[in-house]
Amino acid sequence: MKLRFAGATDIGRKRKQNQDRFLIQPDDNLFVVCDGMGGHLGGEVASQMAVDDMANFFIQTRTDDEITWPYRPDKRLSILENKLTVSIKWANWNIFHKAAEEAELSGMGTTSVAIAVDEKHLAIAHVGDSRCYRIRGGEITQLTTDHSLLEEYKKYSALSEEEIANFAYKNVITRSLGMKVTVLVDTQTHSKKAGDLYLLCCDGLYGELEDPQEILHTINEFRSNLDEAAAELIARANRRGGRDNITVVLVELY
Repeated sequence: MKLRFAGATDIGRKRKQNQDRFLIQPDDNLFVVCDGMGGHLGGEVASQMAVDDMANFFIQTRTDDEITWPYRPDKRLSILENKLTVSIKWANWNIFHKAAEEAELSGMGTTSVAIAVDEKHLAIAHVGDSRCYRIRGGEITQLTTDHSLLEEYKKYSALSEEEIANFAYKNVITRSLGMKVTVLVDTQTHSKKAGDLYLLCCDGLYGELEDPQEILHTINEFRSNLDEAAAELIARANRRGGRDNITVVLVELY
């Protein structure tokens, strides 16, 4: 089974800097979206460090089977889930310590959502509120759950659609890389199926295109050219206001 993929990022219409980063590393079938946060240049530094550290970990483990991992693998997880988890934890450690050492970067952090694919499986890992969606059989499904204050409230209280829309702290996240010296990473593994399409994105996309059906219809309209599909998703988010940086990565199995 082969992969088609595309990625794009845009500063949006309101921000002065693009603190998002994405990674497409075909040699490892690794795909990542990171949404940085922090004053001045902190968000840009954190998100760039995250994609660089994740990329380098996958390169090193591909080329050297004897390399010592910075964290012990979890026997409950698949090899792909472990590689994603350890790469994110390693990036988190580096971001946390760099922020501690350089005053101008204090408080910086980033989300991360990532996919890795091998011969039989596709693994997903995420920290924060950047999301992974899957399109299968004409339907779109959000596979990740945001690490946000809103999601914490929803665990304990049945909120109406109006209450969710008006929730004052919906953009407050409860996990990020760089927040603490260690980070909890959520992972999942799926069997590969031809025709599946995965979307990685930051809140700059789904915050403007709030109805997943609009995301689905946009991708389907341009599915023959994933670069055009990514560009159109960003264009539509900008037309809705473009209040944040917008980043998407599309991965299709065929």
